[in-house]
Amino acid sequence: MPTAPYDEMTAPDGTVRPHYRAVADWLTRTPSSRVAQKREEAERAFHRLGITFAVAGEDTGTERLIPFDLIPRIIAADEWSVLERGLLQRVRALNAFLDDIYHDQGILNGGPVAADRVLSNTQDRA
Repeated sequence: MPTAPYDEMTAPDGTVRPHYRAVADWLTRTPSSRVAQKREEAERAFHRLGITFAVAGEDTGTERLIPFDLIPRIIAADEWSVLERGLLQRVRALNAFLDDIYHDQGILNGGPVAADRVLSNTQDRA
């Protein structure tokens, strides 16, 4: 079975983590040329559909593919519950920040964030 870049599939003792068993089995059964073919097909589809981005400040003018891996990152339920709590906390904080910016602007008037850094940001031109 492949190692890096699939290190998250294995436990520290080298065994396949239970929630990765089906993926590991597929990788074991599937020729590497088939995996490479599928990766290339996905990349062509990303280009065709415009799933790309440009890097700010680069003069090359070329679009890059959104990072993508054919092998999914699977997060076990117990690991996800920890991540979920933190993500929800951050979403609430970001929403509170945006609500304040677009309404009372207490964070700007109170001084923690300089008003000109938010209100004159050149990236906010639609």
